[in-house]
Amino acid sequence: MNFWRKVAAITWKDILTELRTKEIIFTVLIFAILVIVIFNFAFGATKEALALVGPGILWVTFAFSGVLSLNRSFVSEKESGGLEGLLAAPVSPEAIYVGKTLGNLISMVVVEAAVLVIFSLLFDLPVFSAMLILVTFLTTIGFVAVGTLFSALAINTRARDMVLPILFFPVVVPLIISAVKASGVAMTGGTWSEASGWLQMIVAFDVVFLVVSYLVFATVIEE
Repeated sequence: MNFWRKVAAITWKDILTELRTKEIIFTVLIFAILVIVIFNFAFGATKEALALVGPGILWVTFAFSGVLSLNRSFVSEKESGGLEGLLAAPVSPEAIYVGKTLGNLISMVVVEAAVLVIFSLLFDLPVFSAMLILVTFLTTIGFVAVGTLFSALAINTRARDMVLPILFFPVVVPLIISAVKASGVAMTGGTWSEASGWLQMIVAFDVVFLVVSYLVFATVIEE
């Protein structure tokens, strides 16, 4: 079995587990909807004002719902002994990382798609532009790449529910700020050239942390 077949097997296992239990997506989706509804009542102002605060609201929702999802990434396997089984199997740690990252990416994309629909209905902002969809997808890649690594690191600590956000958010702050700025350009009808600098920062973050996380995951998961 080559590397990518192992990756696909791990990703498919996570997807099937989630389809059977519906533990992560439903919980995260309900949380995200509640956050959007609360912000909708808090900022029930003019469309111009909503366009200013909309990108921040959107990425606060994505960030906190994403951490909630990532926090559960390794928990079920740790509690059931499945993580030890994965490490004992003829699968490299790198394949585990890529498979887990893809599984987390798919989960977050599903939640984000639902959030964007609800966000559009409540705030009446143009969230389905090509620019905003690209910004969301690229940012989610970097978010999940770092989050999967830190989720594996936090799983071996007693206070794992608190450790992940404490370690994770300081690292992804530049990514989230870039996403908010680029999303603001998209929501106000800006041009691609206006958003290009922020998009370049997002892509650079993705590349750097995908490579770093891939290389250090073996050390993190085996400790």
